[in-house]
Amino acid sequence: MLYLVTGTAGFIGYHVAERLLDEGHDVVGLDAFTPYYDLALKEARHRRLNARNRYSGHRIAIERNDALAKLWHEHDGIDVVIHLAGQAGVRYSLEQPRAYLDANVTGTFNLLDLIRQRPVKHLMLASTSSAYGANSKSPFVETDPTATPVSLYAATKIATEVMAHSYSHLWAIPTTAFRFFTVYGPWGRPDMAAFKFTKGILEGTPIDVYNNGDLARDFTYIGDLVEAIVRLSRAVPLAAEARPQTVIEGDSLSPVAPFRTVNIGGGAPVALMEFIRVMMPMLPSSVASTGRLSRKG
Repeated sequence: MLYLVTGTAGFIGYHVAERLLDEGHDVVGLDAFTPYYDLALKEARHRRLNARNRYSGHRIAIERNDALAKLWHEHDGIDVVIHLAGQAGVRYSLEQPRAYLDANVTGTFNLLDLIRQRPVKHLMLASTSSAYGANSKSPFVETDPTATPVSLYAATKIATEVMAHSYSHLWAIPTTAFRFFTVYGPWGRPDMAAFKFTKGILEGTPIDVYNNGDLARDFTYIGDLVEAIVRLSRAVPLAAEARPQTVIEGDSLSPVAPFRTVNIGGGAPVALMEFIRVMMPMLPSSVASTGRLSRKG
């Protein structure tokens, strides 16, 4: 099959593309190479993919509709789109809010409209567990409300889900939106907790701990996440009239569109202080003892 994967120089996109290539698929990848974090890491991922057969990589920002449309029309016969590109990071959205509107909202709209013109078998797009916002119910389920986002990042991701649902309804585009829960693993983003904490411990600098450490995260290993995405790519949502009479309880299938929302997480939240405690013995004792916590409310 021919896959278009957006964000292939990013952490998750890189691993998804590698897995698809390992399975013998053709992959068209694109990435904007934005300097949100060290570009050397993105370039290294890009080089590894470009060395693979059946891979075609492109430097394109999805908010640039002319460039995206040109690429779309150059690659006829795309079967599945896995949309992972976008501006990530909750705190960075306080500093650069427009980057989130451009990449996440405008970029996703550009892609949706191209798919409207030339449909695919399955559109898959990345959302976030941050979509649940101020919802205090735990554990989160896909049918929980998402009307109370507490960051612009989350708001833009909810917007992509809503836009995708409307296109799915209007143009019968089979769509799956998946919400990630704190992904970690090799080739990960340096701004994420595991790498930030390790760096602080190794350098003997304080580790910033928010909410006085009274936090828990549902950590998800990248290999498990990729496995879930690949399996979901084969579980194409059906239109309402084509579904079996018996629907699985709790399924988030839309009543008016071939659209489904899926949580992808580890399923076992870990307290933040426990996460740090486990990390410390994994490092050489000479540096582990230098780690200091900077508690922030």
